[in-house]
Amino acid sequence: MSNSTYTANGENGDLGSTEGKLNEWKHRAPYRVHDKAEDFKIRYEGSCHCGKVRYQLSREKPLDAKYCHCTTCQKIHGAPFQWAAIFHKDDINFTHGHHDLGWYESSEKTCVHKLPCKVSCAYCRTPIMDEGRNMILLFPTLIDFKTPEDRKNFDISCHMFYPRRVLDINDGKPKWTGINGSSDLIEDSPQDAVNELKRKRQDEQEKNKNQE
Repeated sequence: MSNSTYTANGENGDLGSTEGKLNEWKHRAPYRVHDKAEDFKIRYEGSCHCGKVRYQLSREKPLDAKYCHCTTCQKIHGAPFQWAAIFHKDDINFTHGHHDLGWYESSEKTCVHKLPCKVSCAYCRTPIMDEGRNMILLFPTLIDFKTPEDRKNFDISCHMFYPRRVLDINDGKPKWTGINGSSDLIEDSPQDAVNELKRKRQDEQEKNKNQE
């Protein structure tokens, strides 16, 4: 019988088995454990609060980093906003507890592993990451940064869902009403970013007219 904390920590539809078709995802990134012979350069290490879940990262800088002020992130994290860093699924290597995780899919409010979903430690409930269909969103507060330069690699590029904020952050970063790139810039967004967005949208409108 499995000793997995799945059974002991909630009815998430997973008994801890790694066998069978329904468990194939456990052998794929981001849950697949990298073989020691692979060229996986350890750049950072992170863990949950209790330490049962631990992981390594190989990429020096995330693909992007953002503050999300949506109400879902506020509620799930119990914080004013979510600090998220985007990585490829192969950039992470779980060294402990990768089969002791809990899932939550917010649109259907289910605890079955279904993408996209939110992943947490099944013991202490620390949010570990958001797993999308192609990428993962990690939370830099779980990472043990060794130097100020390492921490700076995770500086954000923008804010999302800023109108839903619970506090003002006057950092001069672009602030989007929704998803960055597909919503509007507001508040103290840099003027050059606002002008660039207007130019892109004018180009799109002109392109659409020419196609009519």
